[in-house]
Amino acid sequence: MSESLLDTINSPADIKHFSREEIDRLCAEIRERLIETVSQNGGHLASNLGVVELTVAMHRVFDSPHDQFVFDVGHQCYTHKLLTGRREQFHTLRTEGGMSGFPKPSESEHDPMIAGHSSTSISAASGLAAAKKLKGDDGCVVAVIGDGALTGGMAYEGLNNLGRMHERVIVILNDNKMSISKNVGSMARYLAGIRTRRGYIRVKTKISKAMQKVPFIGVKINNLFFRSKKALKGAILHRRSTIFEDMGFLYIGPVDGHNEKLLERTLNVAKSMNNKPVLIHVCTVKGKGYEPAELKPKVFHGISGFDIDSGEPKHGSTTFSDVFAECLCDFAAEDETVCAVTAAMKSGTALSDFASTYRRRFFDVGIAEGHAVTFCAGMAANGMRPVFAVYSSFLQRGYDQLIHDVAIQNLNVTFAVDRAGIVGEDGETHQGLFDTAMLGTIPNIRIYCPAYFSEMKPMLYKSMYLYSGASAVRYPRGAEKYKPESFAAEGNDCDLLGTGGKILAVTYGRIFGNLCQAVEKLRVENFQVDMLKLGLVKPIPQEAIETASGYGAIVFFEEGIKHGGVGEDFCALLSENGWRGRFVLHAVDDSFVPHAPVNSLLARFRLDTEGMYETITEIYPHDAERTE
Repeated sequence: MSESLLDTINSPADIKHFSREEIDRLCAEIRERLIETVSQNGGHLASNLGVVELTVAMHRVFDSPHDQFVFDVGHQCYTHKLLTGRREQFHTLRTEGGMSGFPKPSESEHDPMIAGHSSTSISAASGLAAAKKLKGDDGCVVAVIGDGALTGGMAYEGLNNLGRMHERVIVILNDNKMSISKNVGSMARYLAGIRTRRGYIRVKTKISKAMQKVPFIGVKINNLFFRSKKALKGAILHRRSTIFEDMGFLYIGPVDGHNEKLLERTLNVAKSMNNKPVLIHVCTVKGKGYEPAELKPKVFHGISGFDIDSGEPKHGSTTFSDVFAECLCDFAAEDETVCAVTAAMKSGTALSDFASTYRRRFFDVGIAEGHAVTFCAGMAANGMRPVFAVYSSFLQRGYDQLIHDVAIQNLNVTFAVDRAGIVGEDGETHQGLFDTAMLGTIPNIRIYCPAYFSEMKPMLYKSMYLYSGASAVRYPRGAEKYKPESFAAEGNDCDLLGTGGKILAVTYGRIFGNLCQAVEKLRVENFQVDMLKLGLVKPIPQEAIETASGYGAIVFFEEGIKHGGVGEDFCALLSENGWRGRFVLHAVDDSFVPHAPVNSLLARFRLDTEGMYETITEIYPHDAERTE
């Protein structure tokens, strides 16, 4: 058996002199390593399988880190990591203390920008290139952006500004006809039209190849050909230009994204253009090289783990997302004004059944969270009941619209905030730790936090029907935690469990299950601890404040950021109510939370059962009397 080529690579320079046969072998080995690692650790498989040849070609043509690569969203950077000195650590991908699943500057000089959210690469690349020019650095900046990301408005802001700049930026449009869900909108149709015009591409490629063989002046003639090609394109396509050329780019494509040799040739042509930005339109297959991922790219976009031979994912139990979607379908069956909105996350937010059952009332607006919020505002203003299902981390992108278009007008829009709290292995850019603090600053909004599946429907009902303004129902990724048999979990605004305790433990959301287990253990050891569960955290119920005021010591556990969070609001309201006892708050401190398993991160912030148990025993007022 021949030696693995991949195992000989310690930097991008190692692949520059590989033969054509060796490049083909390398791409096959990379795919094997991607499938093997993601099947164990989970991650983004389909998107990475689709860009193997493209990433290899980029590192063959350019010189990273002098030339810089910016991967939009960043979930397609695995091949890049394998080629940039991180091969030996790749087995630690997305594990605690291991390699991130996204670009990370602190991890490698080959990652100039952190990524995690969509549609940002062109703006970031423009800034990197402007800085290079000011410093006299002649390096190129390459932005790789998917066709799905072109549904995001920030991508067009970047294109609009870059098109009038004279920077060495190459934008590679990775067109795989998909984002996470099927692409939607006019841009998807536009790109589909370009893909069909293969006659023009064949003619242009043959002419370019012939010109570059002319000694001494061939490259200059080729450059002149590209700058004056509009007349040729008009004759073949019967149209003046692409939208990208109208915005100031030299457009090249479509190009076969799995023909590494052709990709190298195309990138070299783009690299030679020094006076204007270039956009290369590359067509790829998501999941390329692994049949299950090609057939089901949505399933293999982000997957927890799977069996390589069968391609079957490791299915978990029922999730909060599943329960939310089922409840929303129930409401839609009885009320024709109920509509569901998503931002390219139909599958992620479990809305596939709603979309098929209530097709006219389902709206996927693409990766455009800000637009989605204002779209919902318009629907609500005309009498519909829109529910926007969105990940907590992505809702941050619609904060301005939340204030300006929804809250000020006090419109009845419900935000189903999925992946709230600690998310886990996707790391800093995806942790849902800011939504309660962010939403808590906005007047005329209510925030509900179900801890159990049984609370989802009554809280959604309150949000949609009993309150006329904006509401959020926030819930975590995955399944519910432990619930005492004696607790009914009916979705009340607050619940007091226990009486006569010397200390009151307060929390909300899924970690209430951890608190219940901690308190049960404490009671066995004769610690007198009562619990207050908040179902509504904005505004905090007056009943909850009055109840808490009867205790001399209170500990508050929060799966969110400490500063500006619910715990600080709770303490402030107690103080305003004249309370002068001891208050201890455990939440996520002033830091961004890295990738690690959820349970490990909860333990880090003492939000797991053991951490809560230890915290309460440390502050338990053994000699203090309960105040009345």
